[in-house]
Formats: sequence, structure tokens, C-alpha cells
Amino acid sequence: MAHDHSHGSSSRRQLAIVFAIVAAIFVFQLIGSIVTGSLALLIDTGHNAVDLIGIGIALFAATLVNKPASGQKTWGFRRAEVLAAGAQATLLLGLGVYSLVEGIRRFFVPPEVPGPGLLLFGAIGLAGNLVSIVILSASKEDSLNLKAAFLEVIADALGSVAVILAALAIWLFGWERADAVAALFIAALIVPRAFSILRETGSILLEAAPKELDLEKVTEHIESVEHVQEVHDLHVTRIDSNLPVLTAHVVLADECFYDGHAPRILKALQECLTEHFEIAIEHSTFQFDRAVDAAEETHTHG
Repeated sequence: MAHDHSHGSSSRRQLAIVFAIVAAIFVFQLIGSIVTGSLALLIDTGHNAVDLIGIGIALFAATLVNKPASGQKTWGFRRAEVLAAGAQATLLLGLGVYSLVEGIRRFFVPPEVPGPGLLLFGAIGLAGNLVSIVILSASKEDSLNLKAAFLEVIADALGSVAVILAALAIWLFGWERADAVAALFIAALIVPRAFSILRETGSILLEAAPKELDLEKVTEHIESVEHVQEVHDLHVTRIDSNLPVLTAHVVLADECFYDGHAPRILKALQECLTEHFEIAIEHSTFQFDRAVDAAEETHTHG
């Protein structure tokens, strides 16, 4: 538990630093979008605004996750990071759709945009994004929350690169449509990423088994344990992105309930789930059934 607390504190600290950086980038780019009138910079500013809200939600969720379970909240607030990631993705999807519509409109009616000013604000945004990427890179796989925040700053960085390239095209070649093209490129980054995060959060909320886990192999491993005759009512869900939970009915030979084998079988099953799969299942609940009772249950259901 001490390790979990330390890990949670580290995550909150990283998110707080990135939040401050993204807030600074947002202010600079907001000023820049007003001064230059660039759609690409405006969309990138909006992207940063959504990221700022999202990272703020992620920071709040990272605090909630560490609250202990109590009362009816037997898992505490561990689902908060899933809800936070879903909220971020929903905001991003709305921004992406707006970017596509406005980018297409401006491609056919391009406004005049100052290249040098756009280049300056794009470079400021890229510098801040690169610092954020370095901060989050080591822990991006620790939770869906951190993964979403990391992907957001990656997309921000690519958006800043698009702004810089558009600024150079306008400044050096006078191609005003470069601003709309950059905005469409940023939209193309945002929309698939939003759908990806929404799909993963939806999978967790619908209590689907982790895609990395083959349930047939899980069943085979459990049934390979000595004295186990059958497994049924097997369910694997996730409380959050890093906490898979398994429940199952396991049919044992009748004598196991009288000769002391049951506790040893339980330990063997728990070790099997913890060690044999890509995702370690450390929270498991087994109901042991006698073979005679399972047969009667099957007959009754039939």
C-alpha cells in the first residue's frame, strides 16, 4: 500500500507540472490566435484548452483514486480515472469535428495570416509540449488517465509542428491555404485518438474482459490444476485500467472438501492467475462446487 501511495503522489506531481505548462502554452497561443487570426493556431489553442480541462480532470481523478474505500464505495474512487479519460475524449471529439468543418470552409476562403507571428507562437507551443512529453513519458502506461494525458500532449506537439510548417509556407511562399491544411491535419490527429480513448473507457464501463486476456486459455489453466474438474460462470472485468478482477465457479472432486485439499487448490489457482498471463490477475474470487452439486445444477437448468 505504501508503494501505491508513493506511485499516486508521483502521478499527481507529474500531472500538476504538465498542467502548469499547458496553462502557460494556452495563454501564449490564445494571444497568438487573436493577433494572427490563424485557424490552425486557434484550433491548437482550443486543443490546449481541452487538454487543460482534461489534465485538470485527470489531476482531480488521480487524487480521488487514492481515497480509501469506505461505506458503499467498496472500490473507493478507482473508476474516477476511467470517467476522467472519457470526459477528455468527449471534449476532444467535439473540437475535432469543429476543426474539420471550419478547416474545410477556410480552405476555400483563406484569410490573410502573418507567417512570422504564427511561427513564433507555434515554436513556443512546441517547446512546452516537448517538456510535457519528457515528464509523462516514463509513467504513461501506469494508468488510462496518464495515457490519455500523454497522448494529448503528443497530439499537441504534432499540432504545433503543423502550425510551424503552415507559418513557413505562408511566410516563404505566400500560400495562405496552408493555415487551413494545418487545421485539418490537427483535426485528423484529434478525432481517431478521441474514438480510441472512448472505446477503451466504454470497454471498462461495460465490464468487458481485457483484450490482452484470452478467456479460453484462462479456463484451460484453471482446469489444468490438479483436482479441478470444471470451470463455469467465469467473469473477468476491470475496475480501472490496471485492476482486473476475476470470479468463477470451480468444480472439485467431492473428496477435496473432506481431505484438506481445497485450501491448497485455492492457493494454486491464485498463483496461476498471477503468474501465467500477460495481465496479472491479483483480485480473484472462486466458489468451489462439489461435482455432485454441479451435476444436479446442470440437470435442473437443463
